[in-house]
Amino acid sequence: MSVDLRVRATEVRELMDDPHADEEMLGRTYERFGAVNAVVSRPGRLYRRDIRPRAALRPIRILDVGAGGGDLCRFLVRRLRRDGLEAEVTALDADERAIRWASAHDDGAGIRYRCALSTDLVDEGDHYDVVLSNHVLHHLDADEFDTVLRDTRALAGPGGLVSHHDIARSRLAYAAFASATWPLSPTFLAGSFIRVDGLRSIRRSYTAQELAAVAPSGWTVHRHVPARLELRWEAPHAGS
Repeated sequence: MSVDLRVRATEVRELMDDPHADEEMLGRTYERFGAVNAVVSRPGRLYRRDIRPRAALRPIRILDVGAGGGDLCRFLVRRLRRDGLEAEVTALDADERAIRWASAHDDGAGIRYRCALSTDLVDEGDHYDVVLSNHVLHHLDADEFDTVLRDTRALAGPGGLVSHHDIARSRLAYAAFASATWPLSPTFLAGSFIRVDGLRSIRRSYTAQELAAVAPSGWTVHRHVPARLELRWEAPHAGS
């Protein structure tokens, strides 16, 4: 049966979002995310363009919203250490299972883990130089989307950056992910949610035009390869 990708399939739910999801499968999913996201998300580009130039000036604070198993945070810490740069990295997720797994697999990264909502950090008066998310926006309903954008903008300090990364929905993206993950299903991806949830994520995701239509004033949408979207906001520097 063909999949309709003309509109967002907001009624589709990802298996790992089920509060009763099998925790062993959830752990295997988190464990494999790093390898999958290295190809799909290409975090090296984010590091080179937005993280390293800021950290080269002074130690910075980074917040990953909806950090899941923490693979992006660990990647950034490894790159920063390799380049001799300093940053305080916080992994934020409202799912206690994700924070529990990520903190147990910190591997000496020294990441700060918080099981909380972005609104909680706003209420605490927290601020960061870079606020990130990866594969979060497509999970959110309209009210949650507005709240996350409002909160992450509030959490960016003077001159700070907010950069939300997600999948761009298209037939090509769906076909490419289905084809690339099919041979890995009985091996590397076995016992995880990655293949099923990845395809569901693409169905729930935005096109560039859809994301631009719902983004508030001041936010910009950027297309990246492969099949990536970035919703971006940069704060003015103090005194400007």
